[in-house]
Amino acid sequence: MQPENIGIIGYPLGHTLSPVFQNVALTHHGINAKFTAWPVSPDDLASKVATFREPDFIACCVTLPHKLAVIPLIDELAETAEAVGAVNWIVNDNGKLLGHNTDAAGFYRALTELGGFNVEGCNAVVAGAGGAARAIVQALVSGKACRVTIANRTLERAQSLVSAWQSSPNPSETKVEAIGLSRDELKHIASEVDLWVNTTSVGMAGGPAPDQSPIPADLIRDGQTGYDAVYAPPITPFMQAITDAGGTALGGLTMLILQGAVGFELATGKPAPVDKMFAAVEEATSK
Repeated sequence: MQPENIGIIGYPLGHTLSPVFQNVALTHHGINAKFTAWPVSPDDLASKVATFREPDFIACCVTLPHKLAVIPLIDELAETAEAVGAVNWIVNDNGKLLGHNTDAAGFYRALTELGGFNVEGCNAVVAGAGGAARAIVQALVSGKACRVTIANRTLERAQSLVSAWQSSPNPSETKVEAIGLSRDELKHIASEVDLWVNTTSVGMAGGPAPDQSPIPADLIRDGQTGYDAVYAPPITPFMQAITDAGGTALGGLTMLILQGAVGFELATGKPAPVDKMFAAVEEATSK
């Protein structure tokens, strides 16, 4: 029986695709381990993380709601986790727990490698102000975007993210600003946008607004790129609006798999077989 010494924690965890593509990667390299999904309640988080220090434990991916809560339970944060302010991978280094964040890298790789998008000098709008938005803004700032506008229904939340970058010890030349997520505010900057990003639940299957887009379709122009962090359904109303306008649309599965690929490499020291990981997810989601 393969040891369950690498996996993912969250609560409620529900259906997660991470074991699908991570186990393919482990098999590819002949690593005797099984990537396991562990539903862990907040009350049980500390005791679960303590088990990650065991000698044969490799690593654990971290998803909602634990990305912040695990920080006091581990020993050290990598630069990526400090910059984003959240942990989505914990790696066991001889009993020392290191926290990483691969969401920003996963998004950046998806956008540039798969979408062919050049971040440097771009104007981007990020809808939403949660954890995913923070990682994506970090990726855009690191990539030397010209301007990143965080648009959120609650303006104060967007402004708090802007404040985080303004108070950063490593200030960037990227202008980060906040506006409300409304048509009236978006229309003033829509013609200047190169990249639209959705990190809200709008358009998510089973969510509160599965048939809607956070960005009004009539504000989208030919040549713009749209990235939707939502990955169910595979083509969201927002992505369809981007395509209909003649733009390039990418879905959240790309970020999910590529952040997992970066995490796999941190955990194992082996190159992630990205093509096989994508193929495994495509097969699993087409059934």
